[in-house]
Order: sequence, then C-alpha cells, then structure tokens
Amino acid sequence: MGDNNDIWTIGRILKWTEQYFGTKGVESPRLDAEVLLSHVLKKERIFLYVHFDQPLEAEELAAYKALIKQRVEHVPVAYLLGQKEFMGLDFKVTPATLIPRPDTEILVQAAVERLRGRENCSFADIGTGSGAICLSVLSFVPGSHAVTVDISSEARAVAEENAASLGLADRIEFFTGDLLEPVKDRKFTAILSNPPYIPEKDIEGLQAEVRCKEPYGALSGGEDGLNFYRRLCAEAPNLLEEDGFMAFEVGIGQAAVVAKLAEENPLIKRTEILKDLAGIERVVIAYI
Repeated sequence: MGDNNDIWTIGRILKWTEQYFGTKGVESPRLDAEVLLSHVLKKERIFLYVHFDQPLEAEELAAYKALIKQRVEHVPVAYLLGQKEFMGLDFKVTPATLIPRPDTEILVQAAVERLRGRENCSFADIGTGSGAICLSVLSFVPGSHAVTVDISSEARAVAEENAASLGLADRIEFFTGDLLEPVKDRKFTAILSNPPYIPEKDIEGLQAEVRCKEPYGALSGGEDGLNFYRRLCAEAPNLLEEDGFMAFEVGIGQAAVVAKLAEENPLIKRTEILKDLAGIERVVIAYI
C-alpha cells in the first residue's frame, strides 16, 4: 500500500482498495471498500464523496487495513461490521449466526400479512439464528408474541441481544434445543422456519464467504437438503391452533417437494407457494 509516509486521502484509499479487491475476486469491490471505510470513519457513505480529499489519520488507516486483510480472506462484510440491515431494522450478526438475506424478507412479509389483525397471536421461529425473522414479525405485528428455538446457544445469545436492542425482549421467549423439541407442549397461530436447506453435495460450490465463514450447521440440510422439512412437516402441524399455518423458506427447486411433504400430513388442508423478487419459488405456506 505504498510508503507509510504517503498521504492517503479518502479518494485515494477507495480507488486503491477497489483495485486490490478486484484482483482478489471480491464480488462488489467498490461497494465493499466504501462500506468498510464508512464503518471505520463512523460516517454515512455520502460523507466519503463530499470529503474525497480528506486525509486519513494513522489509526483510521490501520483499522481500515485490518478490515481489508480480513475481507480478502473471504470474511463477509456483515461479520466485519458486526451487523446487517433486514426489513429496515439493524441486526447484530456474528459468525455463530447466518447473515440475513433479502430473500428471507418474503417469508417475513407473508407471516406479517397473515398474522396482522389476529388478537394476541403467538408464533414460533424454529432455527432463529440472529432473530431476524421473529423480531421483524414482532415489529410489524403489534400485540403478537414469539417463541424461538435454536440448537446453538451462541446464536441464541445474539438473538437475545437483538431483541433487547429493538425493545422487543418482553414479547419473546428463547429456547435452546433441537427443532420443535423444547416447545412440543405449546400451541401457536403460526410456525415459521428458514431451516438449513443446502444439499451436502452443493456446499462445496457455494461462495467462499458462505462456505468457509458462515456456520455449517445453518447451511446443510442433509444429503438432499430436505432433512429439516421432513421433520417440520411431520411435527409442526400438531402444534398449530385451529386456522393456524406454517411457513418455510426453501431453496431453489425445493418448493414443490416441500409442499408435497406438508400435504402428506393429514392435518394440512392446503398449501401455497410464494415467489421471491427474482421469480424463484421461495416460501411454502401450509394451512390446517
């Protein structure tokens, strides 16, 4: 990065980083360079454009260099920042949790539409991770109550922090355990889940950021990717109240199979498949 006595302005460091990221195969080199520098400077990205000629302090440059080094080692930007925006809310994320994806907003929107207007409704979020799904639904459905389960106590701790920072801790209960096991004596209006659904053979083909840095247990759905759906479709309908529903995010090409698994349960009356913004079948809803 040149001589330590060089003056590195915002404009110069961004240009250098963009080129460096480009040579290292970083997918969005300019955006990542700007987001990481904004984080170091504790400013909005627009600040960078207005202050192109501003030199960086030595400690700012050192902090930025450290982030650049980690980014080219495929550490996702969300982990470097320690947070990710989802449904207009800020969520803390750590390597113990999957990073929330825009596709998952389809599941949240579907749940919100179907829960709004129901008095004192309760729902379960199975495999909660950072809590992005359940806390977003709570935010948009006043009066609702959530229960979450995750097998990872580290993920649960992150979700609890997010609940506190969003002012939702009094409307949610947290459990650590295997799928529905900790809540099998409860009844819910809805059961939501974005379970691990990547077939084991496909994990090697994922981006390095996902494959190497995000928690394996939150990605692998077994040999065909459907292990968790089989269990959820067999067990979840028993925990639903009358007129309840379950809604799951699914991987590409899995929607019809998951809908069929749900329909095999005698309690399920009908299923519905929703597409994401790219036209991919992304959410399966099953009604009792």
